[in-house]
Amino acid sequence: MSWSDLPSALDLARLQFAFTVTFHFIFPAFTIGLASYLAVLEGLWLWTGRAVYLDVFQYWLKIFAIVFAMGVVSGVVMSYQFGTNWSVFAVRTGNILGPLMAYEVLSAFFLEAGFLGVMLFGLKKVGPRLHFAATCLVASGTLLSAFWILSANSWMHTPAGYSVAPDGRFMPEDWWAIVFNPSFPYRLAHTVTAAYLTTAFIVGAVAAWHLLRDAANPRARLMFSMAMWMAAVVAPVQIGLGDAQGLNTLAHQPQKVAAMEGHWEGQSGAPLILFGLPDAATETTRYALSIPHLSALVLTHEWNGATPGLRDFAPGARPTNVPLVFWAFRVMVGLGSLMLLVGAISLWLRWRGQMYGARWFQRAVVVMGPSGLVAVIAGWITTETGRQPFTAYGLLRTADSVAPIVAPAVATSLLAFIVTYFVVFGAGVWTVLHLMATAPHAAEAGPSPAEPIRTAGTVAGQDPTTGDTTATLHEARP
Repeated sequence: MSWSDLPSALDLARLQFAFTVTFHFIFPAFTIGLASYLAVLEGLWLWTGRAVYLDVFQYWLKIFAIVFAMGVVSGVVMSYQFGTNWSVFAVRTGNILGPLMAYEVLSAFFLEAGFLGVMLFGLKKVGPRLHFAATCLVASGTLLSAFWILSANSWMHTPAGYSVAPDGRFMPEDWWAIVFNPSFPYRLAHTVTAAYLTTAFIVGAVAAWHLLRDAANPRARLMFSMAMWMAAVVAPVQIGLGDAQGLNTLAHQPQKVAAMEGHWEGQSGAPLILFGLPDAATETTRYALSIPHLSALVLTHEWNGATPGLRDFAPGARPTNVPLVFWAFRVMVGLGSLMLLVGAISLWLRWRGQMYGARWFQRAVVVMGPSGLVAVIAGWITTETGRQPFTAYGLLRTADSVAPIVAPAVATSLLAFIVTYFVVFGAGVWTVLHLMATAPHAAEAGPSPAEPIRTAGTVAGQDPTTGDTTATLHEARP
């Protein structure tokens, strides 16, 4: 294979960003929900005084520390790609997206980083109430981070509040319109509830795993009960929010909806295609298994409502990979439906007093553990692939956003990313799975800081003979 056999620099740059953002997204999708879960656990411990809440809190705090760190590290490399692979995009949109990203760092990330140390190691140092405040601030920081990141990303889907300078740069005119662009409220609500569902099913799977080994473990029972309550309550809310986002997408990105539905012809009373094979060459969806009128009913809330087809738009304005959009959407919806079913079954078993004894149900919950992560990735693929061929929808094409780079350079960095990610993050994921496989127990210990590294300078210590606190000068040593 020679360099000339490689895909284009544009395709490789897209693949590199898709790889890094997909890998990154699984971590905040978990930590957003887990941070809020930790705040609830600590609040219940302070309110009730029951040690079981503190045990579960300490158990998940260790996992949160590792996952949060992997999320931060995996997110850093994406910002560099704006300068290396997507410099034209950065120049054209920087006056709008740059401040939004800066707001995320200056408010959300600084809030998380500022109180994370207290949350992880400060329970015995600052006291329970101040520690609880730190936990709540970290949880608030994760939500604020989602606010700014999704605002920036939503602007790329539904640009608003801008003007175009003579040199082609997008200039801010109305920051309220930019931040609260038309798709942002729907996407924020849908994404945050997806994060809560993701966390609920991971926590539920871990709890079910330990219940299958010890049905009397009170900490596993508590985790399982709280996770199933979250699934039962949030899953139907999530489906309702998804419907609202779908209607918003139909209004602003009808091509994407047509690709999601697999419809090539605009029509009234369109059927819902459950399965099929979209074929861009023949502009048909082959082997379609469909339910009459249901797509029109879902999208327009009318039995014979009119819905668009891909042929209503010029080929250059359609999503570039219709089969991927079509199938990613079905993976997301299918897993969401299974989550709704699990939540409903948990309510039925709870009502019958059989939730902790139904081993078949616990096995099913273990299998569903990663379903939230898969669903959010599928949803992200649907959203971002459906926006193509634009980076800023309707304004800036992806082909016009890439930097003047050559394919061998991008291929080399992509290969380095793949190897590094699977080695470094593979070790991190293995550590998390090892912690999850350890059963929660009484007097659970939280994260413990390692011994401080002594470098050159003054270090406080104790005189071993008198016990007096002293300040001594240490030489730097490796």
